[in-house]
Amino acid sequence: MSTKLLTGKIVKTSILLILICSCNFIAQAQGDTLRQNVPDSLNIVADTAINKTVSIDTVGFGISPNAVKSRVDYKSSDSIRFNVKVQKVYMYNENEINYEDINLKANYVEIEFSSNTLYATGTQDTTGNDIGRPVFTMGQNSFESESMKYNYQTKKGLVQKVITEDAEGYLHGNTVKKMDNDVTNVYQGSYTTCDLEHPHFAFKFKKAKVIPNNKIVTGPAYLTIEDVPTPLMIPFGLFPNKKGQRSGIVIPTYGESTQRGFYFENGGYYFAISDHLDFKLVGDIYTLGSWAIKPSANYRKRYKYNGYLNANYAINILGEEGSPDYERNKDYSIRWIHNQDPKARPNSRFSANVNFVSSQYNKFNPVNSNAYLSNTFQSSINYSTSFSGKYFLNASINHSQNTITNKVDLTLPQITFSVNRFYPFRKKTKIGKLKWYDNISVNYNMSAQNRISTYDSLFFDEDIFSKMRNGLKHSVQLSSGSIKLLKHIVWSNNFNYTERWYSQKHVKSWRSDTLYLNEGPVYDYIGTDTIYGFNAARDFYFNTSMSTTIYGMYSYKNGPIKAIRHVMRPSLSFNIRPDFGTQEWGYYKYHMNSNGEKVKYSVYDGFIYGKPPDGQSGAIGLNINNSLEMKIRNRKDTITGTKKVKLIENLSLSTSYDFAKDSLNLSRLTISGYTTLFKNFRINYSSSFDPYAADSAGNRINKFEWEVNRRLFRPEKHNWRLGLSYRLNSEMLTKKKESTAGTEMELQDVNENLDGYVDWSVPWNLTISYDLNYTTTYTYKNGYWNYDVTKDRQLVQNLSFYGDVNITPKWKLGFRSGYDFENKDFTYTSIDIYRDLHCWEMRFNWIPYGFRQSWNFSINIKSSLLQDLKLDKKKDFRDY
Repeated sequence: MSTKLLTGKIVKTSILLILICSCNFIAQAQGDTLRQNVPDSLNIVADTAINKTVSIDTVGFGISPNAVKSRVDYKSSDSIRFNVKVQKVYMYNENEINYEDINLKANYVEIEFSSNTLYATGTQDTTGNDIGRPVFTMGQNSFESESMKYNYQTKKGLVQKVITEDAEGYLHGNTVKKMDNDVTNVYQGSYTTCDLEHPHFAFKFKKAKVIPNNKIVTGPAYLTIEDVPTPLMIPFGLFPNKKGQRSGIVIPTYGESTQRGFYFENGGYYFAISDHLDFKLVGDIYTLGSWAIKPSANYRKRYKYNGYLNANYAINILGEEGSPDYERNKDYSIRWIHNQDPKARPNSRFSANVNFVSSQYNKFNPVNSNAYLSNTFQSSINYSTSFSGKYFLNASINHSQNTITNKVDLTLPQITFSVNRFYPFRKKTKIGKLKWYDNISVNYNMSAQNRISTYDSLFFDEDIFSKMRNGLKHSVQLSSGSIKLLKHIVWSNNFNYTERWYSQKHVKSWRSDTLYLNEGPVYDYIGTDTIYGFNAARDFYFNTSMSTTIYGMYSYKNGPIKAIRHVMRPSLSFNIRPDFGTQEWGYYKYHMNSNGEKVKYSVYDGFIYGKPPDGQSGAIGLNINNSLEMKIRNRKDTITGTKKVKLIENLSLSTSYDFAKDSLNLSRLTISGYTTLFKNFRINYSSSFDPYAADSAGNRINKFEWEVNRRLFRPEKHNWRLGLSYRLNSEMLTKKKESTAGTEMELQDVNENLDGYVDWSVPWNLTISYDLNYTTTYTYKNGYWNYDVTKDRQLVQNLSFYGDVNITPKWKLGFRSGYDFENKDFTYTSIDIYRDLHCWEMRFNWIPYGFRQSWNFSINIKSSLLQDLKLDKKKDFRDY
């Protein structure tokens, strides 16, 4: 018999023995035959068993009550030894067993089929180190131990020196007994959130019980740091290990403030209402009278929407009542963010971004430096939908606020309705080439608003609604489209009609009586009467324009510059409009002033959509846009060998002449332009020139400047603005063959107190931003023959910089500062230090001067599970 045939019979016999051992055949005759023909043990050597999976499936056989109920898959990289007599399997080196939802990996495993138990442990390498310790996984739970014994039928087990992960924490135990209901009893163990085998800190206890997806309950426990016991002891421990959100107390921070006394901050309760909604109610309280309440909620429904809502109300008291420096402020803020999943309702969308604060809120209750430095806030609640892809409806509530002026503007609501541009003369089925009239199009837009302009201190007054201004505007545009003339000239025509609807109008008159105000009586004044009712104000105008594009290029044969190209886009327009200021229209009236003179005014002055324009117009306008670029040699470009460089992105000149006016027909000449050099150096320029001379009061007169001073224009204003934003980091310096480093970016606080995610991947980064604004305004006095010219020059320049650097792999330093050249002082400055302590972290923030002068030191556990285990020390900016 050949060796190959013998080996095949041994393997087949081994597989048969596995089936016999696992299923416990009752057939005695077959058992006797097997015992007579098979030795007591059979070794399967490595060359026939490495990395091969042996499966046991009991379907179709008579099964013993003690047999396994499901399929068992196991493999070994070294050898598997079967002892049929005692019904045991011995597995060596890198073993893995899968049974139902159980997975076991270990270097040595014994399986005893008669008792449905298995024993697993690790081995030692040649240097005496433990390797291949058992890793047991059941469902989503996993642990590593020194050794374990487990009954896979009763699902009970005994584990020695185990480390298991529960939620965000790790449970260590010398002896662990697993019960059949998945509850685990631990003897001589500890609990920590440190993922090391020898943790940096732990709560040590003698006995504990682990209830899966619920909690860990211990007896008396004490905190150890680096194996050093601390005085922090608790009579019993209760650690949540439920995954996901759960309700509980929010532990406050405590301390002392010089200005406000002893305090508890951010303490309260968290409500885990459901998987889609939670609610947190926290507050602050100070012994000298200040307090705050801060409710917040988060909500989320997958594939539908998500958002959060924060509302804060605070009473801030500084100083003692009766003292000169006593100050009491009522502050509030509302923050709401709502986002809708685009797939939820493709034809409509609802979103909200609300940020409403009182003028002093971010002065005394800032969340971060960005909030403290901001003085303008905007909000929007918006709903939009479309019908048949042609009609669009948008409704929104908008808010804007300036905390310096305390001015608040609220639009409640704003509704717009628009219709897609349509072509009334086009046929549904296109036949041949379009005629000129086929390009005539009509566009319609409707807008309605209800607006309130007030101050934040008066926002909740009872008469706030009496200050509302409202109106509705219809706009219709009839356009001829673009018509080509002589191949290079584009001609377009537009007729625009606007109609405004108001619910009131104002009539002014001179009154010779006394008006009593809070400031005192007023004698002989101009009174305003409000007349309610439906009012419509209409205007319309016609516009025609022609434009073209002219290219000019000059090429160089030698040198690095290959060519310079100039692109000029001139346009000529003509606008004609009737005079809507005549008495026939009824939009304008007259009242007498104190000198008995007639003063013209509109009954719609100050209304939300304005008023029809006064005066006839027939103006021809000229506008010229220019751009200049050059093509230079670029050795990096292997295809064209050149690169385009923009010298001037846009330079615009515009003016107009109105034939309908009886004087001052020519408008001012305005010049504006901008360009960007080296990707991050921005230059903006604007100026205005008047072709007419000025009188002794500086007002325009109907004499050209050329007649008086033999020059075409009289300069009125020049403005230059230069901006440089440059970002540099270690990654940019390591890139090879790059001619520039840094990109234009908006100023943003990327290292905001290092209180969020800390990026260690970039060793250092620095952002420098410089802004210069230079304005010259000309004032003319003493007549046009000999001007007394005053040049008012204003120069505003600011330098700001921020960044961070990894001092060591665990230390990071962040900084932010700037310099105001006008005030000759440093701007807001902060220094932040962060130390990564593996499972702990340390933060230090220092603002050395200014209104926000303060320092803050904290050391805490990283895990949110034990986030209240921390030490905070600070000196608040209100204490200075």
